[in-house]
Amino acid sequence: MSLPTVQHISECFIKPQYTSEESKQPIHLALWDLAMLSVHHIQKGLFFPKPPPSSDDPKQPINDLLTNLKESLSLTLLHFYPLAGRLATIKQENPPSYTVFIDVENSPGAKFIYAVLDSTISDILSPVDVPLVVQSFFDHDRAINHDGHTVSLLTIQVTELIDGIFIGCSINHSVADGTSFWRFFNAWSEIFEAKRKNLSNFSISRLPIHNHWFPEGHGPMINLPFTHHDQFLSRHEAPKLRERFFHFSSESLSKLKAKANSEFNTNKISSLQALSALIWRCVTRVRRLPYDQQTSCRMAINNRTRLDPPLPEDYFGNSIQTVRGITTAGELLEHGLGWAAWLLHQAVTSHSDKLTREWVESWLASPFIYQLGQFFDPCSIMMGSSPRFDMYGNQFGLGKAVAIRSGYANKFDGKVSLYPGREGGGSMDLEVCLSPDSMRSLESDEEFMNALDLSTEIH
Repeated sequence: MSLPTVQHISECFIKPQYTSEESKQPIHLALWDLAMLSVHHIQKGLFFPKPPPSSDDPKQPINDLLTNLKESLSLTLLHFYPLAGRLATIKQENPPSYTVFIDVENSPGAKFIYAVLDSTISDILSPVDVPLVVQSFFDHDRAINHDGHTVSLLTIQVTELIDGIFIGCSINHSVADGTSFWRFFNAWSEIFEAKRKNLSNFSISRLPIHNHWFPEGHGPMINLPFTHHDQFLSRHEAPKLRERFFHFSSESLSKLKAKANSEFNTNKISSLQALSALIWRCVTRVRRLPYDQQTSCRMAINNRTRLDPPLPEDYFGNSIQTVRGITTAGELLEHGLGWAAWLLHQAVTSHSDKLTREWVESWLASPFIYQLGQFFDPCSIMMGSSPRFDMYGNQFGLGKAVAIRSGYANKFDGKVSLYPGREGGGSMDLEVCLSPDSMRSLESDEEFMNALDLSTEIH
């Protein structure tokens, strides 16, 4: 059964409540930011119960919510002012030079959309696969980050359902990584709650740091060796996919972690590494790859703590790379879970300041822009997002969120995203994107299904 379509009711632009001197200055993108210019935005959002209608005016609670969301967003943008800007470029032909920065002054601000959908939360969450209509809960559908020259760097879309509210956030990935994305979301929720309680102080507990990191001798302007954006941009269209959520309770993850450590006679493998190894092994099996086919499991990793000296935890921007375990399909499946998890453990623990700076020097010598097609390896998987991000702590006066969902952005066959489970306690949700044939086989894979806590599985 197809669901109704999302109808946009209104949209406007939100600026910081007032302009600071700091926000009038151009913000030059660091190298990790520039590398993201050709990939999609970050699109994540939360389902909440709908506030009860008022006896006087059934729409009043929604109108009040929209007003409070807009006003608290304007206050939040005082601290996260880059999100109210647009990208701008200075370029020259000879020698080739293309410099991208954030211009906050010459921008209408962040975008705010109010939309409605004649469906219930259950209509969205009950089907086995994530319905395509979820993609309409976000702005910037199929946009790449370089489009931030003409479209907002941040859009909030509030979609009203019959019995719920979905707050979807789309942020330009050249401006923020996952850590920065959720720092913004947490701060917005914090300010909303302070405003709702009529507190006089709208300060936030963690202030973002906007001083971008550049290696010694470089910055604040990095010139890309191009004369036109066509030389480094591409647009990736995902193949036909099935997208499904799987829930792992804290108990099932504890068993999985214990199994991996026991098999390799260690106690250093984490739950996240054990779970990543499990999905890597199971997806490789259902793909029926040749024995000698190389396969890898990529994992996004935060560079803030890897650098020496480390970057502040509240560094706002991108500070991520990927690390990976590599082997052949035959070797991966001949060995056990612990062997695969140890490959991933080694990839994570060996990612040091030295390796990070070597990557930086290599990039500076020959700058490149990530292309989504590079990550679409039909023989590998990519683990994104993190269960460590505080997602369910955002409430906006609506209580604890019911579920997390994401948009179309940055998905391909083998993309897996990790989220905290709603009940907490170390539980996790896996958002898995696979070809229809591979997903069908995964649903009957004995190793994978045995590891699931079926009594609490969600879709």
